[in-house]
Amino acid sequence: MLATLQNANGVAVDLSDATINFYMGNINGNVVDSTATIVDAEAGQVRYDWVALDTSDSGMYQAEFEVVFIGGTKETFPNDNYITVVITPDLRD
Repeated sequence: MLATLQNANGVAVDLSDATINFYMGNINGNVVDSTATIVDAEAGQVRYDWVALDTSDSGMYQAEFEVVFIGGTKETFPNDNYITVVITPDLRD
């Protein structure tokens, strides 16, 4: 999953020296709590690489990226809603 993290004005957030976490969950709790990769810090681009267990249960999930800036300040993206992730069941199951 590739994303560009932007502020409320649509400007890419500089992620230099920051760490990125990816969280995804549903009404039953968190399914993913993992580190994401910065692809281009100045352009605000990040990537989360799915692993098999992340998508093993079909359903609708909410997700967000949490940025921890140098000094410890945290901000989530998107900051006005969540990313909607839909995992569909495998036809062979």
